[in-house]
Amino acid sequence: MTTPHDLARLSSGSSNDPEATRPPRPQPHPFRSDQPGPRVLVIGATGYIGSRLVPRLLADGLEVSVLARTPKRLDDVPWRDEVTIHEGGLGDYDALLTALRGADVACHLVHSMGDAKDYAREERETTKAFVQAAEEAGIERIVHLSGLHPEDESALSPHLRSRAEVAQIMLASSVPALVIQAGVVIGSGSASFEMIRHLTTRLPGMVTPRWVKNRIQPIAVRDVIHYLAAAVSCPAESCLADGGRTIDVGGPDVLTYGEMMQVYAEEAGLRKRLMVPVPVLTPKLSSLWMGLVTPLDPGLAAPLVESLRCEAIVLVDDADEVLGPPPGGRTSYREALREALRVPHGPARPPLWDGADPLDDPARLLPSDADWAGVRPPTIGRVRSGR
Repeated sequence: MTTPHDLARLSSGSSNDPEATRPPRPQPHPFRSDQPGPRVLVIGATGYIGSRLVPRLLADGLEVSVLARTPKRLDDVPWRDEVTIHEGGLGDYDALLTALRGADVACHLVHSMGDAKDYAREERETTKAFVQAAEEAGIERIVHLSGLHPEDESALSPHLRSRAEVAQIMLASSVPALVIQAGVVIGSGSASFEMIRHLTTRLPGMVTPRWVKNRIQPIAVRDVIHYLAAAVSCPAESCLADGGRTIDVGGPDVLTYGEMMQVYAEEAGLRKRLMVPVPVLTPKLSSLWMGLVTPLDPGLAAPLVESLRCEAIVLVDDADEVLGPPPGGRTSYREALREALRVPHGPARPPLWDGADPLDDPARLLPSDADWAGVRPPTIGRVRSGR
């Protein structure tokens, strides 16, 4: 639970200068001092994280290839001609194997949630096939993005249980795997952030599930990209000394979900939100309630809502020791919100890539982000004399 001291720190001041909160430009991560960087295959390059990670890896000077089911989605991205594109998905074993044979590191960012009726079974099967192909191709390292969850896996939601199972399959592989476990990612276009944005903006008062009191350790999308890029390039003798492992990543602030919404309201210039937690709002009712006020697809929103019944905090805080800290240190929740809200009155999708900056400003929307990410919620309860 956030202490009064923590809340006082979170509530301290705000800058009117949009550039004042921008962290220093990321610096390249050295792979080995005596060797060039690894060849990296990114699976999920058209997704929210992948579309921001690829420019980071290219800036690090790495040779990057991507596996995409629909290569046409990459036609307009500015780095299109800087990468090798393989057509295919995780369900196409031959295409997957061909792509993996040209890489040293496989960066796996794909999840089936929202795309399949039985996403747990699909994730299990595709992960096993991926691991088999990685072993056959002779990949040196797997980097996978997963989710924070409690140690007691018996109480996990189906979504988090599937994430944990996928991670275990990766870690059981003969290929060393680094599983980066992150919680709520803060950045325009992130599904978790968009849920917070729509709920807080549209509802000045709300009846809430008990999970609004659960502890969350949010992380800025900028910092997620930093840790993933570091996991791709860190020397094996330091970050994989004992074989595969998980690394929890989070921002410096631990808050309840309700506190995250209140801080969002402050940063967005909204009045304080009234929340009345009730014990009878089941996960199914919660997802239906969420569907009324957010534009997220129900297949995506429902698993995310159900996972909120579990606390998502860092259990072992050694990411900075193993992978190195982000430039300027980890981004606070309030600073991450300011980056995501730099466009007045909510995010606006840039119509062309010329108006986007995934490398230096990953918290802003990209043209490739989901359609619902650009939806502006009607604002209720704005502070008249606010920002």
